[in-house]
Amino acid sequence: MATDTMLPAGPAVDAQADRPSGPGSTSRARRLGKHALLIVLGIAMLYPLLWMVSSSFKPTELIFRDPSIWPSEANFANYTEGWTALAHPFHFYLWNSAVIAFFSVVGNLLSCSLAAYAFARLKFRGRAVFFAMMLSTLMLPIHVLIVPRYVLFSELGWINTNLPLIVPKFFATDAFFIFLMVQFIRGLPRELDEAARMDGCGHFRIYWRIIMPLSLPALATSALFTFIWTWNDFFSQLIFLTDPNLYTAPVALNSFLDGQGESAWGQLFAMSIVALAPIFGFFLAGQRYLTQGLATTGLK
Repeated sequence: MATDTMLPAGPAVDAQADRPSGPGSTSRARRLGKHALLIVLGIAMLYPLLWMVSSSFKPTELIFRDPSIWPSEANFANYTEGWTALAHPFHFYLWNSAVIAFFSVVGNLLSCSLAAYAFARLKFRGRAVFFAMMLSTLMLPIHVLIVPRYVLFSELGWINTNLPLIVPKFFATDAFFIFLMVQFIRGLPRELDEAARMDGCGHFRIYWRIIMPLSLPALATSALFTFIWTWNDFFSQLIFLTDPNLYTAPVALNSFLDGQGESAWGQLFAMSIVALAPIFGFFLAGQRYLTQGLATTGLK
């Protein structure tokens, strides 16, 4: 005798309808919202740069009247005129900046790595005190130090030379890079040092043959930041370099502004784009080492 075992489908359908949606859709919506927010913030941060690029192709009289970032026509007059508008062609000032930046990078890498090796590997009396004093210099702004530095360099006869901007880099005056390298070196195995000592290596050979090659990410990070900060430095270069023949790119850009007459804004923006090109190139070339150095230093 056959029995009817079919159940009504209504409750089952209602149960599926009342079932909450899976976590996948919620997480997907959150990711979309985060990406949309990041895109909006990215556009907001890039807008000043895009506006400056657009303004470099506009006549000066239209720069502040036309806020759009798409110029009506590509006009390269600002680049050609701005390149030769000052006492020297603009590549002359780029070269002055490159010389100072190069020696600053070399000086920081040598002096800061030596100081970092001493703090990270050597044991000497007062190491913790000296390390704390070194870190405390991070809280001193440049405006506090500029007056005694100017008096010192004036007594040495270094004003209107590149020496005030280069020589201090060879004496480990940037505590940030010392701290960064100390953190990285502390994460390297000490067994490497002990093995090198068994082979007859002293401290300098251990530093040069073992520590320096393994610290390439930290060195690259320090070189990148030193180059960017030195290239963009305006205040110190304006104080110590008053001779137009020694002007660097940031100081030369200030010459396009006239507080009493008409400023050449179009030429200023055009040469600013030219001055930014080496920074972008240096950053793209060392981006891999930068991320690796910051990440590994943070994990040590």
